[in-house]
Parts: sequence; structure tokens; C-alpha cells
Amino acid sequence: MDPITQGTVGAAFAQSTANKNNILRIGVIGFLAGLAPDLDVLIRSSNDPILFLEYHRQFSHSLFFIPFGSLIVALLIFPLVKKSMSLKTVYIASFLGYATHGLLDACTSYGTQLFWPFSNERVTWNNISIVDPLFTIPILILVGTAIKTRKRLFSFFAIGWAAFYLSLGFVQYERALSAANELAESRGHNAERLTLKPSFGNLILWKSIYQHEQTFYVDAIRAVQSSTVCLGESIKIFNYQQHLPGLDKESQQAEDVERFRWFSQDYLGFDDEKNLVTDVRYSMLPNQIEPMWGLVIDDQRDINEHAIWWTGRDLDQSQLGLFKEMLSGKKCRNRS
Repeated sequence: MDPITQGTVGAAFAQSTANKNNILRIGVIGFLAGLAPDLDVLIRSSNDPILFLEYHRQFSHSLFFIPFGSLIVALLIFPLVKKSMSLKTVYIASFLGYATHGLLDACTSYGTQLFWPFSNERVTWNNISIVDPLFTIPILILVGTAIKTRKRLFSFFAIGWAAFYLSLGFVQYERALSAANELAESRGHNAERLTLKPSFGNLILWKSIYQHEQTFYVDAIRAVQSSTVCLGESIKIFNYQQHLPGLDKESQQAEDVERFRWFSQDYLGFDDEKNLVTDVRYSMLPNQIEPMWGLVIDDQRDINEHAIWWTGRDLDQSQLGLFKEMLSGKKCRNRS
């Protein structure tokens, strides 16, 4: 999730162990520890443009690394606060802040390697958007209130709100899942694979992607009192023979495609105009296939050269207007 959310949730959990005299300092430690796992974004390579995909949300986010990551944070912070807090107190606050990070990330759709080094599976529970102000702002207010009043009771309220909202996300996921399955059935399709993810900043509008034969179907599901559908688009599943027949299977670009396949959980499409292998899971609008990122492939490149990493995340006013209309239900209809 976004850094503010990660830090704020980490602060709330750390504050739950504080007393009125150190609630601010404990909150700051929890905030910093909640941010710390994302330092893995610094693992990059100028020669290998997708190296960061393999290391972001990897070892630093693993459940098994929590005690060690927490210790590193505690040892870095302790010299600054040793006159007022013991190493044990700093470590506990660091542990609680650090421990929230990977679990919170696993609630999103990006993928988190919670069980590294025993498994490289990217865990995705898909019950909250990567950015959701309705989740973050109340926690931020309650953490701030705890500091101002010096009462950790408000930290428990913050934890309670986090638990409630994440639980609501699972409820909404199940409602959207039921609607997505019914939509596939209404088309006479067998949804061989189906993925759902909440759209930006809410739990109402969900992106549905399912595979039928050799095609991905992308739609938006609006789950309120009753579920409605914002009909979307479809795209052929990426296939070397069809889309990149001239690419050497032993080339570095082909290896990069397979690395990207692992990252995208095998939801690969292809944009013929850009010669781009895409991650179908992500688009600016939940019922569209226009990609947010991917790999530009050039089969004329040297066999040892990497593919080119491409991103396109601009949301223009017309797209923003369409998103608002879908969120309000104006562009959606009842399932039929």
C-alpha cells in the first residue's frame, strides 16, 4: 500500500503498547518500522530494468524476516532514544510496526512473497485498493488523537477500524465474485480463471478479469445493495507464436517475458500497436484493457539485451469522468 498508510497502521499497532509518557515516540518508531520493508525499492539495476519487480515485496516483506527486519530498525533507532527507552521497548514497537507491512500489502492485488524463502508465491487477497483514503484517513486521525490526548485507547480504535474495513473488503470481494461468475455464465463462458481487484480508492467498484478459452474478459462490477455490471473489453492471451513469432526463445527478452509472467500471475496480454507484453490486471479504468505497464519487445535487439520497461499511468479528465460515472452507477446496468 502507499507509504502513508503503511506508516500510519504501523504507528497504531506500536502505540497499543505505549504509555502516556512515550506514546508519541512509540508512534514515530512504529511509523518508521511500518515504512522500512519498502526500502527494497532501492534494489534496482540500470542494466536489468525489471529487477525491481523480483525484489519488491520479497524478502523484506516475508513473515519469516519480521524478527530480523524489526531488529535492524530497532538497532538503528535505539541510539537516538536510549536515554528515554530501553532496547526491548524500541524492539517491541519496531516489531509491531514492521509486522503490519507485509500483511497489509498482501491485502492488495500487487502480490507479496509472504512465505519467502520457502515459496516465491505472490500472495494477493485483493480486499483493498493500493490507495484507499477511506481506510487511511480515519486511522491517521485516531493515531493523531492518541498522541494529542496521550491515550492509547484511540490506537485500539484505529486498529479496530483497520480490521473492520479489511473485513468489509472480503465481504465486498465475495459479492463481486458472485456477480462476475454470473456474468461469465450469462455469456455462455466457462471462467477458467477469475481475478477481482478493487478499483482505485474504494470498495464499491471492482475490476473483474476472467479467462475463457484463449481470451481474457475485463469488466467492472459495482457492488452496493445489488450488483451491477459496467461492461468492458476483451483481449487475447499472450502467445509467442501469434504475437512474437520472430522472438528467439533463448534470448534475454524471452527470459524477461517469463519473469514478467511470474510477476503478473500469468495475466499477460499483448498490445500490437506498441509491441508490448502487458499485465492485464492493471489499467486506469476497471473495465478497460489499456495497460499501465509492460515490456516493449524488439526481436531485432541483440540476444543478450533486456526488454524495455514501459509505463503509462496518466489519467485524463475524460477517463476521470468515466470513472466517476461508473462509481456512481451511471455507466453500469443490472446483470442479464
